[in-house]
Amino acid sequence: MTQLPKPTSLPPSSSPNTTNANNLQPHEQTQTATTSTAAAFPSPSLNLRITNLTHPGTTLFLSTTNPSITIPRAINNLLRLLYNSPSDPSTHPPPTSSVTLILEDFSGVAYTVGSPTDSNAKEIHFSQSYISHIDRSRLANEIDGVLTHELVHCFQYNGRGNAPGGLIEGIADWVRLRCGLAPPHWKQEVKDNWDAGYQHTAYFLDYLERRFGNGTVRRINEKLRVNRYDERVFWPELFAQDVKSLFADYTRTLKQQGL
Repeated sequence: MTQLPKPTSLPPSSSPNTTNANNLQPHEQTQTATTSTAAAFPSPSLNLRITNLTHPGTTLFLSTTNPSITIPRAINNLLRLLYNSPSDPSTHPPPTSSVTLILEDFSGVAYTVGSPTDSNAKEIHFSQSYISHIDRSRLANEIDGVLTHELVHCFQYNGRGNAPGGLIEGIADWVRLRCGLAPPHWKQEVKDNWDAGYQHTAYFLDYLERRFGNGTVRRINEKLRVNRYDERVFWPELFAQDVKSLFADYTRTLKQQGL
């Protein structure tokens, strides 16, 4: 197992396919404040494990990505978005002690799990087969996006294990969206349920962030730390509205835009 350097204060990631400068606005607003204090954020040990060094996916990963840069940068970006700064008393990052990236061959894209013996030790499993099939023109961007999404799972809260999976995945994709790492196929579209998950919930959360102000998703994540998730009280306590009403408002804005 290769141990990667611990996270340091690095600039936000950029992407050649970023089309909305507002996606990076939270980074721009907090970069100066966090540059000198990022070291106070949780600083987990970072490790890399490769199960098959000769797999084409491994070759592509290592030729386009420097994990000792990409992973610490992604961690710092997500911490800024979900926790603002180490000195912010309204947020409390979890005590994640280690993150191990494991490149191995399996169907699917990636998943994150905790160690059975230490809940603060996280493992990100990334499919070598998936990596080998990514369009070469956006290989580095997609790897960065997937890693950012999975790293969010290492540092977010889940309402004492009771939050809907769509919300958890939506928060992870919202961070990816705000980092300018949305893939080309993502788009806002009308869905039946607010917790459809992934980019669908991410765009809904981004609507709430714009409507209620920067730090809205941060407040959602913090409430998921403090309280066991109960939809009947969770959203009204935050926004004085239930989530179905908020989602109906969001859906109306999409229809007005012809989406």
